[in-house]
Amino acid sequence: MSDRHISQHFETRAIHAGNTADPLTGAVVPPIYQVSTYKQDGVGGLRGGYEYSRSANPTRTALEENLAALEGGRRGLAFASGLAAEDALLRTLLTPGDHVVIPNDAYGGTFRLFAKVVARWGVEWSVADTSDPAAVRAALTPKTKAVWAETPSNPLLGITDIAAVAQIAHDAGARLVVDNTFATPYLQQPLALGADVVVHSLTKYMGGHSDVVGGALIVADQGLGEELAFHQNAMGAVAGPFDSWLVLRGTKTLAVRMDRHSENATRIADMLGRHARVTRVLYPGLPDHPGHEVAAKQMRAFGGMVSFQVEGGEEAAVEVCNRAKVFTLGESLGGVESLIEHPGRMTHASAAGSALEVPADLVRLSVGIENVDDLLEDLQQALG
Repeated sequence: MSDRHISQHFETRAIHAGNTADPLTGAVVPPIYQVSTYKQDGVGGLRGGYEYSRSANPTRTALEENLAALEGGRRGLAFASGLAAEDALLRTLLTPGDHVVIPNDAYGGTFRLFAKVVARWGVEWSVADTSDPAAVRAALTPKTKAVWAETPSNPLLGITDIAAVAQIAHDAGARLVVDNTFATPYLQQPLALGADVVVHSLTKYMGGHSDVVGGALIVADQGLGEELAFHQNAMGAVAGPFDSWLVLRGTKTLAVRMDRHSENATRIADMLGRHARVTRVLYPGLPDHPGHEVAAKQMRAFGGMVSFQVEGGEEAAVEVCNRAKVFTLGESLGGVESLIEHPGRMTHASAAGSALEVPADLVRLSVGIENVDDLLEDLQQALG
């Protein structure tokens, strides 16, 4: 199959990009190259460019090629976790004294990285509502080197107009970084909309089966890709070969899984919106969501994440989480199984007392691909 044909449709790229048949045996799945070093053809004579698996590994290369193809980027890089990817990106883009605009609704680990790690390095940051382009523009300073966005955001499912914010960032001489974990490249293509860098926690939908931890960066600019590759090798938090193989397996079914995640989440959001104990439903697929029109413009569908607030406050929200049976109480998201959590006490506890603190009565759902009627029944009994 030619590269031209592979590039035509997402589902085809997901299965074939980076997945060249093994030249020795014809195996249709790339091998797991569980190896640390490689025999050289004479001093400095690298066979296929491989010398040491921190620098490059054939299984990781296959995944990185796949990720670049799916996001429409020039270079993909796979890391040991999403936060490892973010750390490498920040240390590539920034120097002490630089400034970053971060969203007022972001993953707690990302906030912790800025507030507790990067700030000690002398990088300044400020918070803006990235769903409001004017607020992003107002937050920029002459020292701003990057604008960070999550869309949909975690856990309040806010929507950022990627094209509009990319233009604002570029006019100021800054780069736009988009965390595309919730949407995945199947539902949303930030680079095509003007973003400079896409970040993924591969642990989530890309892996899809709650059995791997990983992260990725995909970039539109080849030069930036080379800078990131230097830092990836120098810092060393690379994805291992087996983890790379697991994610590469997951991306093959990403399209069909995301279709089901989105269908189930839509049904659940509709039900929650009618439930007497639910005071607010946060899902960009709902017509009354403030970011619905933008999401409909830049996304294929609205994803599998739903958050909602319940009457009775924090204790009531915790009780809903504890009463669920089919939904598993646990952190993370994006697996085939449905998960439920209380962000204020779990994934976003690090944001307590900050501008990113989440509502105490908030429950977050990662809607899986089970039969939706079973999921609806479970939530109804959990709500009481």
